[in-house]
Amino acid sequence: MAACGGCRFFVLTLRTLCGTSRSASLCTLPSATHRTFSTSVGTYSLDPLPSGSRKTPAPVAKPERISPSSGGVQRNLSAVAVPLQGQFRPLCRYDPLDLGDVEENTQKALACKHLRQFIVDPSLARIVTDHLAGDIDDGKAVIFECNPGPGVLTRALLNRGAQRVVALESDTNFLPDLKDLERKLDGQLDVVHCDFFKLDPLGHGSMKPPVMYSEKLFSELAISEVPWTADVPVKIVGIFSQRNEKNILWKLIYNLFERRSIFHYGRVELIMFISQKEYAKLVTRPRDYRNYQAFSVLWQMACDIELLHEVRLFIIIYGSLLPLSRNNLSSQSDKLCLVRITPREDLFNSHLTPLNGSTLVLMVKQCLAKRKSRLIEQINSWSPGSGSELISKLSFLDDTMTGDVYPDEFKRLFELMEQSGNFTQSWLYEEMLETTNTGHA
Repeated sequence: MAACGGCRFFVLTLRTLCGTSRSASLCTLPSATHRTFSTSVGTYSLDPLPSGSRKTPAPVAKPERISPSSGGVQRNLSAVAVPLQGQFRPLCRYDPLDLGDVEENTQKALACKHLRQFIVDPSLARIVTDHLAGDIDDGKAVIFECNPGPGVLTRALLNRGAQRVVALESDTNFLPDLKDLERKLDGQLDVVHCDFFKLDPLGHGSMKPPVMYSEKLFSELAISEVPWTADVPVKIVGIFSQRNEKNILWKLIYNLFERRSIFHYGRVELIMFISQKEYAKLVTRPRDYRNYQAFSVLWQMACDIELLHEVRLFIIIYGSLLPLSRNNLSSQSDKLCLVRITPREDLFNSHLTPLNGSTLVLMVKQCLAKRKSRLIEQINSWSPGSGSELISKLSFLDDTMTGDVYPDEFKRLFELMEQSGNFTQSWLYEEMLETTNTGHA
């Protein structure tokens, strides 16, 4: 364990769960014993320490698709979308940028002031860019990279031919190198002192970087709003912090259903590393009464979710190789998942709009608070006597439990409630007060 800027750093080595196994050497702190073990490619760092050498990228496994992906991508840099393919010369295709090696990149990452995660292994960076190959090759993708740190993935994206990468970096220690790279290129890279995960805080008034309003960010980047049914205008790439990833995901889902923040500009796509624990909740299906939650329903209702890659985490402390989990290596907390989350083009309609989207969110939260309660009783609690009629229209049995209902069925239930005129939404206010006082469930 090493200290830097008052913070502690750990080395996390990622064992990829798809790809060919290889042998790689890892170094811990200078004072630690050198250890070697067999692992697949992909070394990852959580506030990293020096570890290992350059490895060869592994073949990308066939992704697991949770639901069919909808829509393509569209680049829009002004009020009128302008195709930019061929406008910028992708210099790095002719003169590739150096991605460094694991030890070199890890030393750079030690400049971090806070507890952060970085990609320091070029092999893992190439795996990520391989999954973005189609988006990059069509020349339309505007890619936001969250907290690039030493910039390994940034350079890999540029080497792959990305025409425009926006690096949103919150730590001033990394800005000089990123700005230097920006100056060497011909418009493919924009560097902004911004923390993506702190966009659009509550309150009003001026904000001091890295905190920022999305309106200011998109305006300065000349990225305009597009219709919801248009192609994806922006893709967000990065790593969710495991300290508060669920809170961030709740904030994003509220913003999505209300078309606020980044989703004001269209169907912004997330391509993010997320803990397997939270990923499992995202894709849990009905009748799993322990894990099926409002969180699961809302994300599956709103988005196509695709698993692209998995990696296993290990922690190295003073030369001792320990699993991140306290119990065993098979724990979900030992893994990170690279996941593509694409908002559905047909999410909104005449009955579900950004104006009542938050009402649907709260309805689902109330229904899933007790997953083994009967749905008809929940409906009757909102509007006495309405349960039988709505249950019949949904072709449900009277004993259907809330934890048996699929995401699209919850959406249909909400639409029927909106059409019926029997619901005054009085059931909403108690939940709104609870959410205000205690935060998201």
